[in-house]
Amino acid sequence: EQEGGATSSLPLKGIMAAPQNQDYIQSKVNPILEGLVTQVLLERPDDPIPFMIRWLQKQIKDEDPEIVELRRQIAELKAQIAEAEARISRNGTGGSAAPEGSKEAAEPEEEEDEEEEEDDDDDDAEDLPPPPASYMQRGPRSSVSAEAYGEWNQKKEFTPPVHAKSDEVKARLKGVLEGSFLFQGLGGKDFESVIDAMKEQVLEPSTMIIKEGDDGEELYVIEEGVLDCYKKIKPDQDPIVVKTVNPGDVFGELALLYNCPRAASVSSRDKCVCWSLDRETFTHIVKDAAMKKRTKHEGFLEKVSLLETMDAYERSKVAEALRSEVRKAGELVVKQGEAGDTFYIVEEGTAVALKDFEDGEPPKEVKDYAAGDFFGELALLKDEPRAASVQAKSDLTLLTLDRKAFKRLLGPLQAIMERASQQYVNK
Repeated sequence: EQEGGATSSLPLKGIMAAPQNQDYIQSKVNPILEGLVTQVLLERPDDPIPFMIRWLQKQIKDEDPEIVELRRQIAELKAQIAEAEARISRNGTGGSAAPEGSKEAAEPEEEEDEEEEEDDDDDDAEDLPPPPASYMQRGPRSSVSAEAYGEWNQKKEFTPPVHAKSDEVKARLKGVLEGSFLFQGLGGKDFESVIDAMKEQVLEPSTMIIKEGDDGEELYVIEEGVLDCYKKIKPDQDPIVVKTVNPGDVFGELALLYNCPRAASVSSRDKCVCWSLDRETFTHIVKDAAMKKRTKHEGFLEKVSLLETMDAYERSKVAEALRSEVRKAGELVVKQGEAGDTFYIVEEGTAVALKDFEDGEPPKEVKDYAAGDFFGELALLKDEPRAASVQAKSDLTLLTLDRKAFKRLLGPLQAIMERASQQYVNK
C-alpha cells in the first residue's frame, strides 16, 4: 500500500461502483449537483465557475435549521437501521461457530467493516453544504445517476412506443425536429423512431402544460403557437416571465437531461400545437445520440490547431455549441461580399477559398481547406463582408458556430485567427 492509503490509487470507475459510494452520491452529492446545474442552465453565465461558487456559498448561508435537524435525524436512523440489520444477520446464523477461515465466519467481520465505512462516510458528509429545501422534499426520483449506466446499473433493452401518424404528419414533424439542436445528432433510423414515439398535444390559450417543481416525464417541441415560461423568483412574489418559446423551440428537456424537478412553469399564450416525447425514448435514443455526438466532437476538436491552447473544459463548451452542416461537392458555402454570421470548421472533406481581385477576371484560388481547418472568422471578428468565397471541392461535413457562440467561446483566440486570416486577405 502506498503512502496516503490505497484509496487514492483506486480507478475512478471502481470508486464509483462501490455500493457505499453509490449511496453517498445518490443521497448527498446528486441533490446538490442537480440544483447547481439547473441554476447554471437557467442563468447561462459567461463565466460559470464564479457563479457556481456564489451559488454554493449561498446554500451555506441559507441553511434552514429544520433541514439541519432533519439531516441529523436521518443520519441517526441510518445508523440504527445498519445496527439492527447487523444484529439480524448475526442472529440468522443461529449462533453456531463456523469453521475457522470459512466464508461464513468472515461475513460478519466484513459487514462490520462496511458499516464502519458507511458511518465514516456519513460523518464526512456533514461538512458538505445542504441541498436546497425543494430537493430535500422530492419524491422517488432523487438521483441523476439513476439513468447512468455501468457495471452497477446495466442498460436494458428498449423498444420505443409507436403512435400512428400519416405520412403528411410525419413530414411536418420532421421539418420541425430538423430545426432543433437536440435532434441534430440522430441518424435516419433513430430519427424515425423518435417521430413515431411523439404524441401531438393541442393546447388552448392559457393552458399550463408544465408546473414548476413537478417531476418531468416529457419534453415538448413546438410546431405552432407561443408559450411563456414563468418562474417564482421570491417566495412572496408572483411568478414572472423569464423566457418565451416559439415554433421550433424545445422546452421541458432540463428535467429529463438532469433528473431534476421542473425549473419553471410553462403556459400557452395562444392556441398551440406541441409534440411530446417521453422520458424513456429521450434517454435511450436522443440523449445517447447527443452524448455520442459531443464525445465525437470533443475528440475531433483536440486535433484542431486553433484550439490547442484551450483546456478540456473550454473545448467541451465549444463541442456543446457546434452544429453540423453537409454540403455537396461544388456547392458554395460562403460568398465573397456577403454578410457573414457563421464560423466554420471542416470535419470531413475538402474546400477551397476563391477571391475576386479584379472585375471581369475569374476568381483565384487562395487557400485550400481540409479536416481541422477553419474559415469564416474574419467577417465575425471585424463585422465586415466575406473577404473570399469558399466552395466545397468534395462532399463536405462542417461544424459551425453562430456569431453569438463564436464571440463567447472563441473570443480569447482572436489574435490567432486574425493572423491566420491574412493568408487569403493579402494574396
